[in-house]
Amino acid sequence: MRERFRRRLIDRDGKPPAAQQIRLLEKTPKNALRVPFLMRVFPQARFVYLYRDPRAALASMIEAWNSGQFVTYPMLPEWQGPPWSLLLVPGWRDLIGKPLHEIVAAQWETTTRILLDDLHALPPDRWCIARYDALLTQPQNEIAQLCAAVGFDWDLSIRDALPLARHTVSAPDPEKWRKHEREIEAVLPRLAATIARVERSVGR
Repeated sequence: MRERFRRRLIDRDGKPPAAQQIRLLEKTPKNALRVPFLMRVFPQARFVYLYRDPRAALASMIEAWNSGQFVTYPMLPEWQGPPWSLLLVPGWRDLIGKPLHEIVAAQWETTTRILLDDLHALPPDRWCIARYDALLTQPQNEIAQLCAAVGFDWDLSIRDALPLARHTVSAPDPEKWRKHEREIEAVLPRLAATIARVERSVGR
């Protein structure tokens, strides 16, 4: 795995890195379920938990499923429903026949719970938190704080809004979740314990 990553590495300008010793920045949502494995492969790894308001996260997950652009397991055995998108979480068979907002709620809750368990099992200096909302509204400040937390220097000045990610379905908006407000409000009570745990972690 280390060799495969090495062969595909590019810097922020899209070029192979010139330095022999580097730090790899990798952002794949599935890896939220793989922290212990990644620690075995990359013993010096540091982890960044990108916190996003759960309502906005759920809305984006619904949007991703509906777009058909994030299908990860198109031929998932036994699965009945739209092609499986995003993370395949433990207990996915229990979601067969469920409406989409309940599927994404289970994806979010299971992933978040496992991720927090794994992060809290690490030494505190091996992980930190970045806030999605702050990256949008105060990118320079939030990135500077994040770099300080992981021991990076930051050499750019960000004056404009961050560019959209390549796989963005629609532009970020704090109120975008209200398009699915009824479905999201219906599942929030069952997520309350995990949401409270997330908020305690973010405030640590």
